[in-house]
Amino acid sequence: MSNDQNVNGNSSKDEQLDKFRTDDRGKQLTTNQGVKVSEDEFSLKAGVRGPTLMEDFHFREKMTHFDHERIPERIVHARGFAAHGEFQVYESMKEYTKAGFLQDPSKKTPVFVRFSTVAGSRGSGELARDARGFATKFYTEEGNYDLVGNNIPVFFIQDAIKFPDLVHAIKPEPHNEMPQAATAHDTFWDFVANNQESAHMVMWAMSDRAIPRSFRMMEGFGVHTFRFVNDQGKSHFVKFHWKPVLGTHSVVWDEAQKINGKDPDFHRRDLWEAIENGDYPEYELGVQVIPEEDEFRFDFDILDPTKIWPEEDVPVKLIGKMTLNRNVDNVFAETEQVAFHPGHVVPGIDFTNDPLLQGRLFSYTDTQLIRLGGPNFHELPINRPVCPFHNNQRDGYGRQTINKGPVSYHKNSLANNTPSPTSEAEGGFKHYEEKVEGRKIQARSDSFNDHFSQATLFWNSMSKPEKEHMIHAFSFELGKVQSESVQQQVVDMFANVSTELAHGFAEAIGANPPEAHDTGVTKSSPALSQENTKKKPETRKVAVLVGKDFNGPEVLAVLDSLKAAGIQTEIVSSKLGKIKGSDGAELNADFTFLTADSVLFDAVYAVGGSDEDKAFYKEAAYFVYEAFTHYKPIGATQEGKKLLNVDNMEDSPGVVKGGDANNFANDFIEAISAHRHWDREIV
Repeated sequence: MSNDQNVNGNSSKDEQLDKFRTDDRGKQLTTNQGVKVSEDEFSLKAGVRGPTLMEDFHFREKMTHFDHERIPERIVHARGFAAHGEFQVYESMKEYTKAGFLQDPSKKTPVFVRFSTVAGSRGSGELARDARGFATKFYTEEGNYDLVGNNIPVFFIQDAIKFPDLVHAIKPEPHNEMPQAATAHDTFWDFVANNQESAHMVMWAMSDRAIPRSFRMMEGFGVHTFRFVNDQGKSHFVKFHWKPVLGTHSVVWDEAQKINGKDPDFHRRDLWEAIENGDYPEYELGVQVIPEEDEFRFDFDILDPTKIWPEEDVPVKLIGKMTLNRNVDNVFAETEQVAFHPGHVVPGIDFTNDPLLQGRLFSYTDTQLIRLGGPNFHELPINRPVCPFHNNQRDGYGRQTINKGPVSYHKNSLANNTPSPTSEAEGGFKHYEEKVEGRKIQARSDSFNDHFSQATLFWNSMSKPEKEHMIHAFSFELGKVQSESVQQQVVDMFANVSTELAHGFAEAIGANPPEAHDTGVTKSSPALSQENTKKKPETRKVAVLVGKDFNGPEVLAVLDSLKAAGIQTEIVSSKLGKIKGSDGAELNADFTFLTADSVLFDAVYAVGGSDEDKAFYKEAAYFVYEAFTHYKPIGATQEGKKLLNVDNMEDSPGVVKGGDANNFANDFIEAISAHRHWDREIV
């Protein structure tokens, strides 16, 4: 009997499964109940700019199914790491909002922040080209407030009903479960080409922003337009920003790929070690505020999640600082069980009719029900508010509260109608009374129809190196796409953004280049370029390549200067253990050339030693040259200077040769502060 047959001689297992197999190609779209669907692009709204309506059964079915597709890890943002900290406002924001935690500059509000990649599984590498999650839970005295954002201020889609489609396209392709944590494949780019509202977000994803140097050097954005509401009931539209005190910096693509192999935990290790070392990551909270009466003053719809508010038009006001100062005690109990939700707000913060935000307000709670075992996820220690909570909710999986008494309903007389509602005057949450009217309709507002002008704005704002990196990113991603049709569609699409960009990657992938034409967009926003970010040496990590009989006094003096500037140094040599230098100096090797790599450091200081062999210098030469090709600062003294005799390294920008120890250290620190030296020519 064949192994595929059962004891009754029935058909093979494969044949038994045939009745469950289906091929959706060429079919008409229906719900799971078989109802034909007339619209799959837009959720049902009260007017084209109105709120999403709960009666949209197709949206709810589609989103519910998507939220429950994978267990137990998160469907998106599965690969994450987190830390505890505190937030302080600089000055009272009473003019704009009655939110309690934004009133008193002397008060510290506890926070918990989770950073993450979006597309990959929990086991994926952290240097994938991807958006990064930046989710902050404020444990305020009025309840938990969750600012659930990304390191990119816009998103791929304008309506939440498209979110399952987007993530299906980004995830590994279902027929072979490849590739992991990557968008360099057919289904993602097919989605992009056929959903052109994604153009702006794709520009950010192909920029250096998608491969950050660390979580500590990464901006965060609330993405959506929210409302501030003050105690007089006046509303302002608001967007939230996190600005890292260390500036916004990235790695290069070749480096990112190597880091994923050398240390796939690179970002979490960096965050963990910085906090353990007392180099607490700091971020300033900024807000862009638009009065309600100015809602229609701009040449874009301020509710469109694929649009930014250019900082030159709507300045970012820095209103407070967040400091991350404590690592988690247990990654599962805290990082994995934390449950964020953009619907977790406090009085003074409210929503708008952004259709992507409206859908998230449903989706996040729905997701936690399957991930965390039921409706009581708020009782897990990491999710519990610091203020007391009382309501008539009872029972369910994971219930920890032991409620006393027979009453679990409102209204009641047996418990004197408690727990009782709280008036707005006494701090009760009241939704902003926005006037809403319109036909029930599945459509997109015409004000959402411009998909390319801000993508061009982004391109115009980039420096020359950033533009080159983007062309290379498109070339790499589309070079992995097998469908020539999809490749050409993307070229044609991004010709609407920039013919220079589209021509650049079309040539690399063998597609037909677009005809040159003027997009008509000349505006730029300097705030979008990382070239204009803060550049500081603090917490940068330098590999010091040290050999036997190194120049002790000089090297120790340089290391002291680097430490005084807040720079971290690690000693790399041929072997672990003590390394003896001149004048009785000793250093302890933290790494060998086998266990360290230039891609794990921000800069290299080549020292060498007068008693080292060819094997040492062979390893050291590769270490230095790789850092050089990644545009990193290079310092060299004594025997280390002979490692610069390749490709005119010694005469290149950002390469500092030793002389006087103090002068060398100062020049090297200045080179480190620059982050990268893009004007360096690589032969």
